[in-house]
Amino acid sequence: MTDNIPRMGQGAYWQDLQVGQRWRTFRRTITEADLVAFINATGMLEAIFIEDGYAGGAIRGRPVPGALTYTFIEGFILQSLIQGTGLAMLELHQKILAPVLVGDSIDAVVEVTAVRPTSKGNRAVVSSRIEVFNQRGEAVMEYTATRLLAGRSTT
Repeated sequence: MTDNIPRMGQGAYWQDLQVGQRWRTFRRTITEADLVAFINATGMLEAIFIEDGYAGGAIRGRPVPGALTYTFIEGFILQSLIQGTGLAMLELHQKILAPVLVGDSIDAVVEVTAVRPTSKGNRAVVSSRIEVFNQRGEAVMEYTATRLLAGRSTT
């Protein structure tokens, strides 16, 4: 049996988190292939995303959907902070501050803003503020997320 061997890449349990803790994610450059794959997967066939140099667009360059920016950052958070401990996304409030273009590199700072143990089971409601930046250090998105996280096993 291997149950007593720690799992590689295991996320943080709610007991490991404190209000004010902060982490910085890795950075990722968004490519044309990322944009095309995302559009094909989601059906976001909007002209500003599928036509290079769309004349009716308000943004110069090759903009990407805010949802793509968000999902890359959530991927970082999942892989590093809540893998195996995240139980549910309960609430999300998002604000787009600036466009992200193909070729931009994004990363984020995640800050724990609340940890509230639940009365049922070994879990807690954890809130965080996520600030997303481009390669120039400009804020491009901010959002708050409230998640249900598992606790460390008591057995």
